Amino acid sequence: MSVLGLIFSNIHSKEVFEVTQNRTIASTPIGGRYRLIDFTLSCMVNAGISNIGVITKSNYQSLMDHVGSGKEWDLARKKGGLVILPPYGVSNSVYNTRLEAVKGIISFIKHSTAEYVVLSDCYHVCNIDFKDIFRYHHEKEADITCVYHECKVCSDDYMPINKFELDENERVVGMDILPIFSGNANISMDIWIMKKELLERLTQEAITTNYRSFNRDILSKNLGNLKIYGYRFNGFFGNISSLQSYYNVNKSLLKKEIRDEVFNQLGRSIYTKVRDSAPTRYCYGSKAVNSLIADGCIIEGEVYNSVIFRGTKIGKGCVIKDSILMQDTKVYDGIHLEYVITDKEVVIETKKELRGSAEYPIYVKKGGVL
Repeated sequence: MSVLGLIFSNIHSKEVFEVTQNRTIASTPIGGRYRLIDFTLSCMVNAGISNIGVITKSNYQSLMDHVGSGKEWDLARKKGGLVILPPYGVSNSVYNTRLEAVKGIISFIKHSTAEYVVLSDCYHVCNIDFKDIFRYHHEKEADITCVYHECKVCSDDYMPINKFELDENERVVGMDILPIFSGNANISMDIWIMKKELLERLTQEAITTNYRSFNRDILSKNLGNLKIYGYRFNGFFGNISSLQSYYNVNKSLLKKEIRDEVFNQLGRSIYTKVRDSAPTRYCYGSKAVNSLIADGCIIEGEVYNSVIFRGTKIGKGCVIKDSILMQDTKVYDGIHLEYVITDKEVVIETKKELRGSAEYPIYVKKGGVL
């Protein structure tokens, strides 16, 4: 069975929060050494999908630098492999929806020899088994399988949300696209499986009828015509859609049970771009408690309950608590940070103390000097 993977690198308008001002959601740093796209890419590769297109829209320079030729995911191949798909639209304007994005790459889809297509967003942190989803898809003899999870929705989640109603056989019998919602519900994870031929036909119909929304115009309108089933994902699902949720998901990775589920699944590793950095150096008198600290760092102070990215330097007498310091951050001697998020290449040298809170972390933009 041959499969084409399609990854949407940035679709949602709400995803443009502080961390994504100058990068796609796909290239957002997470967990000390990863980017968000690593999870979707790795899950596809672990399922044997070796032909993957990444659909871009804007601010995708850092994404291209990160994925490169795809060799870290074994996707640097003469045939198939990883393909970056620029934002070609069906009109003079850049697309705003998934369906418009698919219209723009329909020739790429048609030229693929794959039998099936997996479409996925990449704003989430999870380790999902696509092989199991395909088994489910064949068992149900489904036309389309939508992956969902039951969760409590809050104001930090992407809106609108796609809420499923399922019968006793997990067939989707109702779908509500809600601009505002809070509470428990079966929520789409924006991952779908179908035959390539079906996607081509639905896309061609959408071009003819000028349909624009994948959920509203393709899925919702075909509930009675197509066998659309829901696959329930019960594992950890970290949804990144705001600065607050970004902070919360990073902090959740400090819990061993979540790290084990995401990163230590047998045969389902999460891969990322390799940097040949030296091991982190913990100097005399330094201290690190319940923290994720990547390679290439120099720790001279104290770090508690924090995520420290590659190449970060923390000076003598520093106390870092409940913070996220991205790549190549430099914190000079004697500085106290609490509930702070620094973007890449931030220098903190004069501000002796920065304190946010768990609900309102302080953010320092890329290259900022304080």
